[in-house]
Amino acid sequence: MQVEAVSNINTISELQFGTGINHAVHAGRRADFALLVSMFSNDVRDNTPVEQIDQVEITDQTLRQRFDLQKPQQLQSDQSSYQISAQQAHQFHHGGLASAKLAHYLIPEALVYLPEQTHSLPEEVYHNLSLHQQRKLGEKEPRKLMPFDLYNQLVEAQRTAQIRAQA
Repeated sequence: MQVEAVSNINTISELQFGTGINHAVHAGRRADFALLVSMFSNDVRDNTPVEQIDQVEITDQTLRQRFDLQKPQQLQSDQSSYQISAQQAHQFHHGGLASAKLAHYLIPEALVYLPEQTHSLPEEVYHNLSLHQQRKLGEKEPRKLMPFDLYNQLVEAQRTAQIRAQA
């Protein structure tokens, strides 16, 4: 199986397999059961319904606007950081150290240049994460919480499966 195919698996709980786990247990297929269970998410928040709490968010940006402070020096690089760094190198080569310092004080460059598309993590750490954790880092919009009527949905799914089995 190719890595791209494995990374697209978004299995969270046994509801997504239907009766596959049940058949594996009753038929004594331990390998199938172990494979299916190993693909589940290890985060308990994926399987537990929780209620979302709204909080008033106080960010660095709102505090800077409130106290009229200037923008801080960037900690991590982005696409504009390379242009700023090239400008400072140009100032150093043509005007010396004093010119480069002045350019840095006017527009400070980023403190660290990290690889892109690793969600601000070093590459070794990012590639060591499980597929579920990489998927969560890549999510752009917040996940929907599990419904509170989960038990009713489970009962309904069981009844539907029983009706299909009898038909």
